[in-house]
Parts: sequence; C-alpha cells; structure tokens
Amino acid sequence: MKIVSKLAIAASLTFGFAVVDAKSVSAAILNYAFTVDSPVTKGNGFFSFDDSTFSNDYNPEAPIKSLSLSFDGDTVYTEKDDANYPDFPLVFQTTSLTGQTYFALDYQFNDKANPSISISYEIIGEDFTIFSKTSPDAELISGKVSYRQVPEPTPLVGVLFACSLGWMLKKNVGSMKKVKV
Repeated sequence: MKIVSKLAIAASLTFGFAVVDAKSVSAAILNYAFTVDSPVTKGNGFFSFDDSTFSNDYNPEAPIKSLSLSFDGDTVYTEKDDANYPDFPLVFQTTSLTGQTYFALDYQFNDKANPSISISYEIIGEDFTIFSKTSPDAELISGKVSYRQVPEPTPLVGVLFACSLGWMLKKNVGSMKKVKV
C-alpha cells in the first residue's frame, strides 16, 4: 500500500506543477505592490497589468489595468488620476542598481487632498518626486519607490491540495494497518 500512496502524492504534485508551469508560459495578469517613501509623505499602492500588452518599442511598456495608491492612509489615487489618462500610467521593465529586474511605474498625478496648492506627484521607476505646477522655483522633494510582486494564489492552492491528499492517504494507510493487526 505504501507504493500506491507515494504514487498518488507524486501524481498530484506533478499535476499541480504542470498547471503552474503552463500558466506561467501564457499571458497573465501580473500584480505588484509598491511603497512610496519621502521626507514629506509615505504611501502604499497596488497595480496590475497584462504582460501580453507590452509594446514592441526599444523600451517596451504596457498600460496599467488597475492602480490604487494611498498616502498615509488618506486620499486614494487610481489610474484615472494620472495627468495624461488614458495614455498613462504605464508599466515598464527596468533593472535596479543591484542587478534585479522588476516592473516599475510611470505615473504623474495631482494632489487631490489640496487641489488649490497646485502640487503634483510623479513616480518613474524607483524615483518619487513632489513638485509645484505653478512655481518652477519651488524646491523639489524626492523619495524612493520600492516594488514587490504579489504572488498568484494558484501555486499555494496546489501545495495545499497535495499536502491534504498526502495526509488523507497516510491516515488511510495507518487505519488499514490497525485493522490488519
């Protein structure tokens, strides 16, 4: 009976990994979380895009499907808040100074909380800038943006399924041994 349970576990793991591999080869919606950190404000955001929509340019870029950004838990900004919507925001692939390749934003938006002060924000890759639209002599404030990919739930579900199946088979084999004795 040991060989049957081992084969069942191996088959379920193989099937689970085959499904995950097949999905990664085809076009997919990728989800990223990002953090904005500057001396003036901090923010957390999320964006998603379809990796099959990248342009064939020298620097490929793709339109954002959805974007949400909140500064200090207050005002929420979306993709529609970009100053050049619907042509922007965009996502592009870049490489950090450490050599890590990741996807980054090109996103410029105005301050919704205080529209009368004419402040704009800009995210390009790892750089975050706060500037005045009306006063070119105003001091720029800089910050950093960091990104991390949000994993898809499919691999997690496959692992949970395989572990559950293995536990059930082990429990069955254990109860059969007790009956035989």
